[in-house]
Amino acid sequence: MDGGPGISRAGEREKMKIVILSKEFPPHVYGGAGVHVDNLSRELAALDGGRHEVRILCFGEQEGTFDNRVVQGVERPSGMEYADPDLDRVMDVLSRNLKIAAAAAEADVIHAHTWYTHLAGCLLKQLTGAPLVLTTHSLEPHRPWKREQLGRGYAVSAWLEKTAYENADRVIAVSGQMKKDVRQLYDVPEDIVEVVHNGIDVNLYRRREDPAVPASYGIEPEKPYVLMVARMTRQKGIDYFLEAAEHFRPGIQVVLCAGSPDTAEYMEEVARRVERLKREGGRRIVWVDKTVPVEDLVVLYSLAAVFVCPSIYEPFGLINLEAMACGTPVVASAVGGIPEVVEQGQTGMLIGFEAVSASDAKPRDPRAFALDIADAVNRLVDTPGERREMGRKARLRVESLFTWEAVARRTMDLYPRTRQAGSRPAF
Repeated sequence: MDGGPGISRAGEREKMKIVILSKEFPPHVYGGAGVHVDNLSRELAALDGGRHEVRILCFGEQEGTFDNRVVQGVERPSGMEYADPDLDRVMDVLSRNLKIAAAAAEADVIHAHTWYTHLAGCLLKQLTGAPLVLTTHSLEPHRPWKREQLGRGYAVSAWLEKTAYENADRVIAVSGQMKKDVRQLYDVPEDIVEVVHNGIDVNLYRRREDPAVPASYGIEPEKPYVLMVARMTRQKGIDYFLEAAEHFRPGIQVVLCAGSPDTAEYMEEVARRVERLKREGGRRIVWVDKTVPVEDLVVLYSLAAVFVCPSIYEPFGLINLEAMACGTPVVASAVGGIPEVVEQGQTGMLIGFEAVSASDAKPRDPRAFALDIADAVNRLVDTPGERREMGRKARLRVESLFTWEAVARRTMDLYPRTRQAGSRPAF
């Protein structure tokens, strides 16, 4: 008998041509999806003695072979501008998708990440005959604040996402909650949705203490500080973090690493809140609005008393894994996939809230939510022994459950099973 789908009689996995589609790829990474694609593709290329062909088509000017991966960035073609600035952002995406679709001649599997590459994924399914795999990093109907960023283009992104899920042959959900969400929103058959959690580079993200690093950012390393790291979008709950900070114990420093704003207006809104908190609270606040190099970020995680993730929508919450891998306890909102990462009372504290509605993730009582965050932070800062034990357990949990090698192996196991099952009809 054969060894199973995609396995030869000798027990070796058949060579596969894997085409991965992503908006983000180094050096242009600004969120969790880009981190995911970089690490997953690297591990896929290393599996089975490096026999598989892994090709990444992404937005940008990248070109070459990196860690056994062939990478090709695509730039926006000229002459595709749109008069309306909101719709021009979407036209940029659509035009690059057409170039991506033209760049891949053959594949055994097409693996697309986020709505930014869904058009290309659907086209390549038809052009190559390969099955389409989607990884669910987020879902547009659960991110209504994206209207601020895309304007009328939000209707296009939502339509593209819906169409892709209707055509997908396999859906990888990064959490159990995401599996429920994608099935509820798009009626995807249960048997094609598989949960594969995100992973982390446990060698890169590990405790490293160097007081000179926080000092270089204006943080006093001898005093406790509470850290938040996020893209500047309403999804991440920066507003609630700053409101909670008003109720932190005296002497606790507040460190916010947040850049890449969705809109200039939101950047200004956060700036006003930070200045008001400094002025009225008399509290030491350090706001780093530029991308922090990973080597510095690891130290900031490691030396923080507590890491806070007050997201109102978080399909998985990779940022929590980064802090936990560095041995730091986490205070996080109990939304999406976060409860599958942070173990309540063991590796951190989970803060629940009642949402306004299913389509509006804002907490019904924002002040109570912020106060609960502050109470959890104050408790952990006041009990260093409990903090250290939570940090120890956090590192162990990451090492045992969330490595990128494990994620790649589970993903690779799905590819031949998807190919053998055959493609869902597009029409």
